Amino acid sequence: MASSSANRALVVGHGSIGQRHARLLADLGLDVSIVSRRQLPIAKTFASIEQALADGAFGYVVVANETSEHAAAVQALRTGGHRGKVLIEKPVTSSPADIDGSGFAMCAVGYNLRFHPVLAALSDALAGQTILSMQIYCGQYLPTWREGRDYREAYSAHDSQGGGALRDLSHELDYALWLGGRWKRVVALGGHVSSLNIRSDDSFALLLELDGCPMATLQVNYLDRPGRRDIVVNTDERTFHADLIGGTLETDGVLRRFPLDRDRTMLDEHRAVLADDRRRLCSLAEGARVVALVDAAFRSANERCWIAA
Repeated sequence: MASSSANRALVVGHGSIGQRHARLLADLGLDVSIVSRRQLPIAKTFASIEQALADGAFGYVVVANETSEHAAAVQALRTGGHRGKVLIEKPVTSSPADIDGSGFAMCAVGYNLRFHPVLAALSDALAGQTILSMQIYCGQYLPTWREGRDYREAYSAHDSQGGGALRDLSHELDYALWLGGRWKRVVALGGHVSSLNIRSDDSFALLLELDGCPMATLQVNYLDRPGRRDIVVNTDERTFHADLIGGTLETDGVLRRFPLDRDRTMLDEHRAVLADDRRRLCSLAEGARVVALVDAAFRSANERCWIAA
């Protein structure tokens, strides 16, 4: 990577998540440019990836546009000759599809909750233990997600744009596989069960068999008031209860508290990419396995049967 490009970062998409990436990358001292179809009062804005790459090479690109457009964005980067690092926001695609990350210095998927201090501590505590069961729950009332914006207009409300609780909250699927190993089979119930005025699923429940966990249950929804995000893991030796919102990890009744900062997980994820530290990063292959699990859960709910990996 040329030294002149190492400090240049490009964020594709300028919705709420793209804006956050751009702000944090600037905080890390990078020279940030934006790709957006909208006219923005920002000096370094391009209408397309092609125009951005024509302006010069970038050391780091974050793909943060709509999920349904991720594959096209990555292809445009490849075609345009990008050779630096790439982070693709989660989920990597809306449905199972091959994304070629070869030719890039790195290609990772933005499951930044792997860097949450409570989840990181739980992962470390589980090392060497035999997991017997895992219960994962995450829910938050969709109209409270984005302050000042009508929830019906957000991509979350439209499955055609990659929205819906199962895709939106696929962090939970990612860390289930990160902690418990690859999925072997799944059965699921889910869909649009509430009065929310959306065209996407608002609730899903999964029962999973994983390589390293014989029984895992997982629920995600757009319904909980207030929000919840917690995990219970039983091993042969311990019981763990992790509360990601409260910032606590309870081990056999003994509580540890962790300081929380809203930006910390994403900052630490960016630092890991920039330092080429892949230990906690979600690889492109791991991200694809999450998408395959999402697809299998939808099929299971529709066909009312177990789906094998």
